[in-house]
Amino acid sequence: MDINSFFKSVIDSDTAPVVICDLEHTVVYINPASISRYRTDITGKSIKSCHNAESGAKIDRVVAWFKESKDNNVVYTSRNDEENKDIYMVALRDGTGTLIGYYEKHEYRNRETAKLYDI
Repeated sequence: MDINSFFKSVIDSDTAPVVICDLEHTVVYINPASISRYRTDITGKSIKSCHNAESGAKIDRVVAWFKESKDNNVVYTSRNDEENKDIYMVALRDGTGTLIGYYEKHEYRNRETAKLYDI
């Protein structure tokens, strides 16, 4: 099995939405949790088509900041109190540190209620 299959499996098994974009803002991959949440597969479309002009400008500003330095990699973008989660934009870089895209990361803040190792 190739390494890409492993990475795809990680993204697909995540219960949080993951939307991966290239530098032209084209959605190159959307995981099943995103499709379920947003009720559509926007692969191949511009992420900006799902946002208003103000949000599109913020996306551009963050990507420009990512490009400024290899150390600029994560930006806190919003809070959703109803779902108790924070949302971030995260830079994607190749092996040389060159920016190749970005993704949206959701972090839920609810305390886990399952028992440890309850299999």
